[in-house]
Formats: sequence, C-alpha cells, structure tokens
Amino acid sequence: MENIYGIWKCRSPFTRAGRSYESSLAPDSDISFVSNGRPSVDRMFPSLYDDNDGGRLSYTADFDLRNFGSTMSGGGLKSIDMASLTPMRDFPFTSQSNGSMSSLRLSDPSDDVEAEMRRLKLELKQTMEMYSTACKEALTANQKAMELQRWKMEEQKKMEEARIAEETALGLVEMEKEKCRAALKAAEQSQRIVELESQKRMNAEAKAETERKKGGDSFAPGSARYRRYTIEEIEEATKCFSDTLKIGEGGYGPVYRTELDHTPVAIKVLKPDAVQGRAQFQQEVEVLSCIRHPNMVLLLGACPEYGCLVYEYMANGSLDDCLFRRGKSPPLPWQLRFQIAAEIATGLLFLHQTKPEPLVHRDLKPGNILLDRNYVSKISDVGLARLVPPSVADTVTQYRMTSTAGTFCYIDPEYQQTGMLGIKSDIYSLGIMLLQLVTAKPPMGLTHHVARSIENGTFAEMLDPAIDDWPLEQALHFAKLSLQCAEMRRKDRPDLGKVVLPEINKLRAFAEQNMPVFMYGGTTGFATRTSNASMYSSSTHQVSHSLLINHLTLLFLFFLVR
Repeated sequence: MENIYGIWKCRSPFTRAGRSYESSLAPDSDISFVSNGRPSVDRMFPSLYDDNDGGRLSYTADFDLRNFGSTMSGGGLKSIDMASLTPMRDFPFTSQSNGSMSSLRLSDPSDDVEAEMRRLKLELKQTMEMYSTACKEALTANQKAMELQRWKMEEQKKMEEARIAEETALGLVEMEKEKCRAALKAAEQSQRIVELESQKRMNAEAKAETERKKGGDSFAPGSARYRRYTIEEIEEATKCFSDTLKIGEGGYGPVYRTELDHTPVAIKVLKPDAVQGRAQFQQEVEVLSCIRHPNMVLLLGACPEYGCLVYEYMANGSLDDCLFRRGKSPPLPWQLRFQIAAEIATGLLFLHQTKPEPLVHRDLKPGNILLDRNYVSKISDVGLARLVPPSVADTVTQYRMTSTAGTFCYIDPEYQQTGMLGIKSDIYSLGIMLLQLVTAKPPMGLTHHVARSIENGTFAEMLDPAIDDWPLEQALHFAKLSLQCAEMRRKDRPDLGKVVLPEINKLRAFAEQNMPVFMYGGTTGFATRTSNASMYSSSTHQVSHSLLINHLTLLFLFFLVR
C-alpha cells in the first residue's frame, strides 16, 4: 500500500484479519515440540503462505533479501543463491511477477518441510515403539526381579530350615551318643553285678556242699521216709490197673482211685515210655516224703521199683476241673475262691521257706491244685520242683538251670529265656492262676485282657458269669494283685510273704465274714469251714467239729439236770 508520500509501506501479516501475534504463535497443528530445535517456517514467514494477500509480496525498504536468503538457507533451501541477489528495493516488481517468483522459489522449501515432518513422524513412531518395547522390557525385568527376590527368600527359608534341621539332628546325635555311653556304662555295671552274683553263687554252692557233707542231705534218697508197697499190693488194689478205676491221666501217667489199708487213695503210675518220668518220680518221692503241710498233698507211700506213687484221695479233683465245670461240677462260690487262693499262697510260701534249701515248684497251675471233699486246696505234682541253695535264694535270687521246665502260659518268661530260676518264678505262675480263679478263662493272653478291661472300666464283664454276686471292689483288688504277680520282669513282682499273702488273707477274712451258713451248688453242697492254717487235714477239722458238738450237748444236759 502506497502512502501519501509515494512510498510502499509493507503491512504486517500478524495483525491481518483481526489476528494478533500471540494467537498466531501457537496454532493447533504446531508440531515444533518434536523438532530438533529449529524454528518452524510457518512461524518465521507466515506471509509466504497467506492466500488472502492475492499472491503478492510486499517489502519495506528496510527488508534485506540477503537476510531472508540466509535464513532460508539455514532451513535447508540450498537452491537459492542468496549472495547473487541485490536488495529488493533496486528491483521493483509487479504483483504478478511477485506472485510467480514466490511460487517458483518457495515450492522446494514446502516439499522439504513435508519431508521433514514425515521424517519426524517416523522418528516419533519409532520412538514410541522403542518406548513401548522399553516399557515391556522394564515390566519383564521387574517381574524377573520379583521372582528372583521371591526365589531368594525361599532359598533363605530353606537354608534356615536346613540349618535348624541340622542343629536338631546334631542334638539328636548327641543325645544318642549320650544314651549309648549310658547304655555302655549300664552294661559294664550289669556285667560286674553278674560276675559278683556268679561268684556269690559259686561260694553258696560250695558252702551248701560243705553243709551237706557235715549234716547229711535231708533230701537224699536214703533218707526218704515213706511206706513201701509191693507191686502185688498195687495190682490187687487197682484190679490189675483196671480202666474202671482210672480217674485221670497226665504227662506222668494214669491215676487210679482205690483203697489201701482201708483208706481211700489215688495211685499214680509211671508210664513205661516216659523219658523224664523216672527223674520226676524220684524227685517227688524225695520232696513229699520229707515235708508235711495242710496245703500240700500227702504222700502215703510208693513202689519205687515200678514207679507207683500212693497219695491221699482228693474227692473233688483238680481246681482246673472245678473252674471249667467238667463232669457237671457246680460253680465255686466267690467266698470259696478267695479261700482257695489264700491256701495256695500259704502252701507255696511253705515250699519257698523249706530248710535248709528253698523249693521252687516250677509247674504251678490249676491242674496241679487238688481239692478234697471239703474243698480244701493242696499243691501236688512236685516232680519238677528244684532245690535252690539258701544263700542263692536270699542274695542272688536266681539259680541257673541247664534246661527250663513247666507248662506253657504259666512258666516265668525270664526263666524261659535265660534259664535263671528263682523263687519269684513261681509268683508268675501264681498270678496267672489267681486270674483264672476269678475269670474262669483260659490262660492265653489273660493278663492282657484283664488289664484292658480294668483300663476301660469293663472289669465286671471279665468275671466268671456263673457267679452273680461278685463283690466288685474286692474282686478288682484281687485282680490287680494278680496282675502284679504276673509282671513280665521278675524284679517287678511283689514278695509272696510280705505283700501277696497278707493281701489275700484280708480278702479271705472278708469272704469268711460273708460266708452263708450253707452254700449249695447243683447237687453238691459247700459246707462252711474255718481257714485256720494249723489244720493239717479234713479229718482234723471233722474231729474238732464233733468235739464241739459233744461239748455243747453235755452242757445242755448239765443245765437240764440242774
């Protein structure tokens, strides 16, 4: 636009059409934030791309084309030789020529700008892809780091557990070493004790042998005191061993019931094929001919040449027959069972206290307990009994035998395993037999069943069901005492004279207090009887009872006369 002075004055494109400079600096399509720091061409020369100007270029006199060229050359327009250009005021152009010139010379920069934009967009896309890849890799690395951290913690935990387990194992090893040392020490002490006991036993045997030589052996065959019967007398009494007189048979041989010298007797005859029968026969003759006790079966005589033993007749057979009611025998009342237990313990204590040497029965069982017609119990069958030196019985408490003997389920486990015989070997057999007295059950596993029933509170079910008036408290005390006698280890069994017999005597006294005047069972009556241990036989009891009746009768007549 020409002013009044004829001078061309260039209008500012930044204020055209009501636009201000500030608003044109930041259009919406501005992508200069992704450029390499160079200013945008649009912002540098907005008049070059202004279509509203009619394609005319206007310049002021102060505009230097060289500066323009230098600026464009910085933007990459290499095709324009800016040095050859003269100032624009020296070359006036028309608007048409100006428009053609601008289109000619600015066509190349726009292509370069578009190419630059495409390049920048491509770089931006690649940068975004690289950023996305880096994010993914960072996430993966983070996950791996977390896994490594978790694995590290698990490994530390495992190492800690392994350390604790190692310390525990070392502690256990140390404990086992300590136990091993203690066991070795105990074994050495036991070995010394065994050696001392062996020495004591040898000294005791030597002392016993000296005493025998000085005073004579009271159980020697020559000193046996019994009546000798001839074989003819035995054959006549048994009617040549008639089967009609046979009342039983055991491992030793048959038993016959007959009479000799007008006295009921039982004759036991040794079987011809009995291997150890001869030794047992000799042992029984030697023992029974030298001892007398109301609870030991009485040996009346023998025929040693043919192996015949003559005993007093026991009308009610064995305790085994009565407990299991063989031959339709009535059940034994509980009062009578307590009395029988006390009598067996009394007879056994007598054997253990024989002088000068204690006797161990070795085969105590219900089959070897016989009952007379008043149900007084007596120990029989002492053929397996063994003499133990007194010093051995008192100090060593055991005596080694070369072979064990007895009946299965009644024999002492320690004696069976080690061959060490002692007076407490009979206590085990007594315990089993006492349990059978109250349960009437076989001996196999009896201690286990009774102990379990006591633990479970069902002991009443173990008692003999044939008796319906059991005193449960006393029967339970009796069973516990029996279990103590049947302990597996010998040292755990109570003493017969100091513990077992006093307790059983208390139970016998309780039974006598509750004894009815007459007890009947089936067709056989159980008459009352005293438990005085000084009675040596049932005949003595009958005589005392008769004398008492006669005395009362005389007193009654005396008062009548007065």
